[in-house]
Amino acid sequence: MDNASHQFFRSLLGAPGPSGFEAAPARLWRDEAARFADAVSADVSGNSFATLSGQAGAPSVMFAGHIDEIGLMVVHIDDDGFLWFDTIGGWDDQVFVGQRVILLGRTGPVMGVIGKKAIHLMEKEDRDKPSKVKDLWIDIGARNQAEAAERIRVGDAGVLDSGILEFPNGRVVSRSIDNRIGAFVVLEALRLLARDRPTATVTAVATAQEEIAYTGGGARTSATGLAPTVAIVVDVTHATDTPGVEKKRHGSIALGGGPVLSRGSSLNPKVMDLLAEVAETEKIPYAWHAAPKYTATDADAIFTSFKGVATGLVSVPNRYMHSPNEMVVLDDLDRAAALLAGFARRVSTGVDFIP
Repeated sequence: MDNASHQFFRSLLGAPGPSGFEAAPARLWRDEAARFADAVSADVSGNSFATLSGQAGAPSVMFAGHIDEIGLMVVHIDDDGFLWFDTIGGWDDQVFVGQRVILLGRTGPVMGVIGKKAIHLMEKEDRDKPSKVKDLWIDIGARNQAEAAERIRVGDAGVLDSGILEFPNGRVVSRSIDNRIGAFVVLEALRLLARDRPTATVTAVATAQEEIAYTGGGARTSATGLAPTVAIVVDVTHATDTPGVEKKRHGSIALGGGPVLSRGSSLNPKVMDLLAEVAETEKIPYAWHAAPKYTATDADAIFTSFKGVATGLVSVPNRYMHSPNEMVVLDDLDRAAALLAGFARRVSTGVDFIP
């Protein structure tokens, strides 16, 4: 990863963009894409597209990484100016306790802290009970409802305020890694292809609303519009090299061990075999992951969109998922981008992904 890519990576992680409110990171993504893509656009669902045009009549390849992150939304402002909230995406409620938040207010970012009754004020029987979102609130320093309403409306979204840390051994810690790095990897793959253009037309897509994609989210609408020959989804998966994780249930996936390829009913076997072949030919380390029912990624929506799309899934090992301190290794991002670029160069006229 060169300096320009690294700075883009940091900017992308830092931009608040919970599901349905992805505009800020999406703008950064499109601005970066405009430096090397033939065409850059967005749609009404919030998806962003960057395309390299291939040869006439060649197949089309879609790379998809969702750009949204988990967050929260204000649902009520009480008489004293405290904000009550609900979650956007899947949270462990315990993570919220004592956190700072950035709310996307009507005139700009609004800082707040998540409040909870102090342990000294709790009854003994309540001290060991887990915290629930319904019992937590956000304090933005307002004295009353009217003062809070000058800066915040019901329906405003936000994220936890957690900065980027760079650890030894190329490890990066941040919120929004799930799955801002997927959007980053697909654009890095396109950057590599721009230097050595493939036969196929390749479109990188920063998809919206994956974390709340009960009906397919931006992945379904973007894939239906593109109708690609083949699609590769990039997301994160759980690194299982931390204490207490049972590998017999969750597989053996190491942080820094390279991209993870999944096999399962929502994935095309010929696509996955070609990805493995590329990895082995180009000496990219990788691991396998089993997804017997569904992948819980954009692949599930893309696989069944339009008339059906031959879909593959490449994941990056991630520790502490759905927290403000997720952890990945930079080398894994470079390897995933190289794998996608190598795959796209092998997609040519006459390719057949029918199992």
